[in-house]
Amino acid sequence: MKGKRLAACLLAAGIAAFSCSPRAAALTADEVPASAAVLMESSTGKVLFEKNAHEQLPCASITKVMTLLLVMEGLDSGAIALDDMVTASEHAASMGGSDIWLEPGETMSVNDLLKATVIVSANDAAVALAEHLCGSEDAFVARMNERAAELGMQDTVYKNCNGLDEDGHLTSAYDIALVSRALIAHERIFDYTTVWMDELRDGKTQLVNTNKLLKSYSGITGLKTGTTGKAGSCMAATAERDGMSLIAVVLGCKTTDERFSSAASLLDYGFSGWTLASPALPETGLEPIPVESGMESAVAVEAEEPAGMVVPKGREGELVCETILDEKLIAPVEAGQTVGKILYSLDGETLAEVPVRAAGSVGELTLATAWLYLLRACVWL
Repeated sequence: MKGKRLAACLLAAGIAAFSCSPRAAALTADEVPASAAVLMESSTGKVLFEKNAHEQLPCASITKVMTLLLVMEGLDSGAIALDDMVTASEHAASMGGSDIWLEPGETMSVNDLLKATVIVSANDAAVALAEHLCGSEDAFVARMNERAAELGMQDTVYKNCNGLDEDGHLTSAYDIALVSRALIAHERIFDYTTVWMDELRDGKTQLVNTNKLLKSYSGITGLKTGTTGKAGSCMAATAERDGMSLIAVVLGCKTTDERFSSAASLLDYGFSGWTLASPALPETGLEPIPVESGMESAVAVEAEEPAGMVVPKGREGELVCETILDEKLIAPVEAGQTVGKILYSLDGETLAEVPVRAAGSVGELTLATAWLYLLRACVWL
């Protein structure tokens, strides 16, 4: 049985690191007047706050986050292009609620339909995009549910692409955070979500963003608002400060003001209490590993720099790093073979795991290779 070699190092410059700066007070569920809420750090997916995170609820136009994700993926794959001209169908033009009053047979570019969907949450524009990408809204909704399953959105069932109230059309705050995280990985979406005002139809149709945080919250980057009778006022808000990106989701707020204030409170809590730490690799513990029955007696190891990890502000110096390597290896060893791992933790919780790999290959020392090795050595004498 393989043994293991363990080396632990405290990423701190002495005991002083433990006296950290004041931490933000914990945010309580009562302080977020929403039926459900989640705060997530986008690069890691770490949840920093949750309230009824997996309760299935209607989400109004937050549905369009998935619609926009599929459109972004369609653009990336080349299935559609921003300058494609889309002809509005009778079905798309029949949508109620927030819209841009598409007429059946009217043509508009994918770019302009994206503007309308993001900035004013136009239901008709969302359906037109769905039909352009998949041929029909039904086919598009089927793909929405497939993509939700791929993302691990276990609380979600989509019945339409725009979020109009429909029986069985449900999701959760956690699932919205997941799909929002996937969407903002497509940075092109920020070309739309950060726009306050725009226009369509040569200036005849004015667009003003439904996300009022664009005018009041530092670092806001999006993302989507939604309101219906069943869902109440909802929001998925994204913001970035000091290299850390947060996603705040609130569902079932009683008013639009409550929606914006709740989302802002979540973001404030995240930015004031947490930071994205980027520790270095340990300076010791990554020594070569002995290799039995190999052409070489040992193999060097390597590891990539760890990705950022979310920690409470002021506690970056308390991160604990533990290196776990195989005690020995049996030849043959392949370059890139996993031979251990580096764990980064805080208060016993593992925040990141970095694989350690063999930096080179070591062939097996057989009788034939031994004779060949000996012959070569004699030739050089």
